[in-house]
Parts: sequence; C-alpha cells; structure tokens
Amino acid sequence: MSDAVELPAFITALPGLDIPFPTDVVRANAVASAEGLVVFFTFLQDMDLPAHAHGAQWGTVIAGQIEVTIGEETAIRRPGDSYTIPAGVLPSARIAAGTRVIDVFEEADRYAVVR
Repeated sequence: MSDAVELPAFITALPGLDIPFPTDVVRANAVASAEGLVVFFTFLQDMDLPAHAHGAQWGTVIAGQIEVTIGEETAIRRPGDSYTIPAGVLPSARIAAGTRVIDVFEEADRYAVVR
C-alpha cells in the first residue's frame, strides 16, 4: 500500500481492547478516560462493518481508505479525511486492508480495555 503509515511503538504499546472482531482482521490500541475513548485501529484485512448504533463518534483516516455510510450518506474517506457520527445514527463501512484510523467515542465504555 503506497500510503502505509506505521504507528509509533508507544502507541502500539497502549492497552488493547476487547472488540468483537478477530485479531487477524483488526488491531486496536486505546487511551481511555471517564469522558471518552480514543482508539487507534489498524485493519489487517479488508472488513465489512455492518450497520450498528452507539453514542457519538469522530474519526480520521491516517492511512488507507474507508467507504463509510452514516445514515443515508455514503462517502469514501482517505488519509486526512474525518467523519462525525451523531449519537443514534447508524454507521456502516467497508474498510480496506492496511487502513489505520483514529476514532474517538463519547462512550468511555464502548469497548473494554485489556491491559
């Protein structure tokens, strides 16, 4: 992939998350606080993320590409592009292998932190 971005060791050393995806498909490292959850996702394989609901989320693509649907609007997001998902709006996505994103969830307990 031409826009591959490696995350620094201090980020990949952050705690992992208990996420409902196989570890050979997606890797996650997180910074958690009582106010929210910041997640560094690395997608190791192509992934289709079905529509789902949760609190508000903001994300930015740092490598690769995501075709994201937020409500009724679908757009391709590439490095440098951001997206906002309002609470209760159903997002879904097609995520290319090699993609890295930073997602911030308003729900501090969106995923359990694994130390």
